[in-house]
Amino acid sequence: QIQLVESGGGLVQAGDSLRLSCAASGGTFSNFGLAWFRHAPGKRREFLAAITWTGGNTYHSDLIKDRFAMSRDNAKNAVYLQMNSLKVEDTADYYCAARIFSGSGPYYDALSYPYWGRGAQVTVTS
Repeated sequence: QIQLVESGGGLVQAGDSLRLSCAASGGTFSNFGLAWFRHAPGKRREFLAAITWTGGNTYHSDLIKDRFAMSRDNAKNAVYLQMNSLKVEDTADYYCAARIFSGSGPYYDALSYPYWGRGAQVTVTS
């Protein structure tokens, strides 16, 4: 069974940086397409970034593309989200999601990812 565990969240000030990690177990990691989403209270879940199972393509939402960067390390069965210049509005629970190969839908569609972590909380204060 595929399991995902996020880490690296925390309480930071505006302008700080954080790196979220997502460790995967079960399955063949190199076959996973992966993505990061976030969900803030009272808001809809947002797509942030995705990386293909080949690692050849990475996509970032226009919301964060100038500040966040997603990467993967197949040797460590891990995916990362480097977040720079954090803003108060980045406060949310951040989730790692996985699908096998390219899944059955667009990379930005949460419904195309059957495997999810429990989330990491990120709080940004002014």
